[in-house]
Amino acid sequence: MKPTILAIESSCDETSAAIIKNGKVVNNIIATQSVHKKYGGVVPELASRAHQQNIVPVVKTAMDDAGVNMGDLNAIAFTRGPGLLGALLVGTSFAKSMAMGLNIPLIEVNHMQAHILAHFIDDPKPRFPFLCLTVSGGHTQIVLVNDFLEMEVIGETQDDAVGEAFDKCAKLLEFPYPGGPLIDKYAKEGNPKAYEFPDTEMQGLNFSFSGIKTAFLYFLRDNKAKDPDFVKKNVNDICASLQYSLVKMLMQKLKRASNETGIKEIAIAGGVSANSGLRAELTSLANEKRWNVYIPDFQYCTDNAGMIAMAAHYKYLTGHFSPLDVSPEARMKI
Repeated sequence: MKPTILAIESSCDETSAAIIKNGKVVNNIIATQSVHKKYGGVVPELASRAHQQNIVPVVKTAMDDAGVNMGDLNAIAFTRGPGLLGALLVGTSFAKSMAMGLNIPLIEVNHMQAHILAHFIDDPKPRFPFLCLTVSGGHTQIVLVNDFLEMEVIGETQDDAVGEAFDKCAKLLEFPYPGGPLIDKYAKEGNPKAYEFPDTEMQGLNFSFSGIKTAFLYFLRDNKAKDPDFVKKNVNDICASLQYSLVKMLMQKLKRASNETGIKEIAIAGGVSANSGLRAELTSLANEKRWNVYIPDFQYCTDNAGMIAMAAHYKYLTGHFSPLDVSPEARMKI
């Protein structure tokens, strides 16, 4: 059986659809929601409304682009969670209705598992077992991946995600939303050792990023009291130093996980995996530690249906289908 699957992603503020044929992602259509910029963050109700407006044209574009008709589909896949409940409801309801109307299987996908399986869209592909550092606005985890559908979280943040730390600090710098990519942009021109921010040490392989946000708030307050133009004069060095500290905290735990497990197959996934500082440090560590490192293409780092399609392909092959009364799960675990 060579399945053709339509996949839908609607967990946050990206409405996306993709077609996968026999394990090959054909396309990855994404509609980005710009409505949130003026609010400095994602507004859940506005995200849900935008998904309702976007989902039909996005799905139609994906199917037309792939030359796929309704009768060609073998299954419909969707993101069940984690994510914003209202946003997930749009994708879930659409997928259930379509699967029911076509009388074909429905496949639920865990958003975080899909981020990890994005590594199997293109070559090179990691070998099992491997470690994956999943980093996004909502999650920071180290996952032991034993097989396509067999994963175990061995370390995770105990408070804020690293992506949230980037965005909240960017907001303190009065950057427009989303501010994380702007920190990355300015950091390229700055000195990463110009300023020092405290690390937060947690037991085992767990993380904490709430402390560095507080330290950054006081750092800006104290320096702006001395010079109101402090940020403007030193923005490159500030961003470089902050990014260096956050990346260092991630890499310390990833090195420890590799040492404890003996695994040298290392992957990163999630929106923050697009960060150039993280990619550069991971590449440097790969040379030092003799790791085999895997980083997805930029389009598969942020939320997208291509990764949902890839996960759905492996679930289809093993007969992991969902009942039509399935409901979205905002806090779904791996």
